[in-house]
Amino acid sequence: MLLPVLFAMGAALSNALATVLQRKAALTVPKSEGLRVGLILDLLRRPVWLIGIVAVITAGVCQAVALATGPITIVQPLFVLELPLALVIATAVLQGRLSRAGWAAVGSVVAGLAVVLFAASPAGNRTQVPMTHWIPALAGCVAAIAALVVAALRRPEGRGRAACFGLATAISYAMTAALMKTSMHTLDDRGVGAFFTTWQTYGFALFGVCALFFLENAMQSGPLVASQPALTLGDACVSLALGVTVYAEYVRTGWWLVPQLLGAALVAAGVLALSRLPLARALVSEDEEEGTATDANSPAA
Repeated sequence: MLLPVLFAMGAALSNALATVLQRKAALTVPKSEGLRVGLILDLLRRPVWLIGIVAVITAGVCQAVALATGPITIVQPLFVLELPLALVIATAVLQGRLSRAGWAAVGSVVAGLAVVLFAASPAGNRTQVPMTHWIPALAGCVAAIAALVVAALRRPEGRGRAACFGLATAISYAMTAALMKTSMHTLDDRGVGAFFTTWQTYGFALFGVCALFFLENAMQSGPLVASQPALTLGDACVSLALGVTVYAEYVRTGWWLVPQLLGAALVAAGVLALSRLPLARALVSEDEEEGTATDANSPAA
């Protein structure tokens, strides 16, 4: 399991680096009240933005390799490290500062994830999935996404709406990973031609686009403290469910559920605390200068 773990952590690190670098680049371009056609041209002239794009591509490659070589029940939960890693990187790149409480929250996420993975001890790596497994999984996920989007649109802007869009994003990301796993095995077993003719390839591309769309709506609908925990924990939980039901992967049950729940509680508490930090809000907020400055001057108490 070492190879998928290393590549999954590499994907999380690359995504975190991309988030920070793209944010840094956004701080250097002129602000506009509406859509501005020249924005991409401005960003293309920023080397830091281009490095961020390379990091995004690297993250995608690492995730694909991780899913092709290991269980989804190991790979996807490791992505909860993305937020702590992004904040640690941001302390240097954006000249912010993590308080002691922030570092404690990072430790809580890392420790909780370690406990969950040790207690669950995921195993299994099925390469192909019959349609009898895909149909109920797709139907259930699409229905859940539709219900969450409807619920979000019926709510005013705020925590509830952001949380609904965050959960919709999480389910879309989890399904993207599940479909990508089969596509990568198809590429490995039967080559490029089969990769571009299998429906799972276009399925993960579609769910990936939907995930980005819902993520943008989540960020615009309410505070990060509402959307980020729903996204982070939802992705891990739905991926775990898909790994067990679709790919027939194995996790320990019985009394092992006790440490798994305790570890999950540590992760949830850490993510919630991190999403409240000014530095975390500065990575997604429109008030870049105010958010970054507030965090840079935050006490280390």
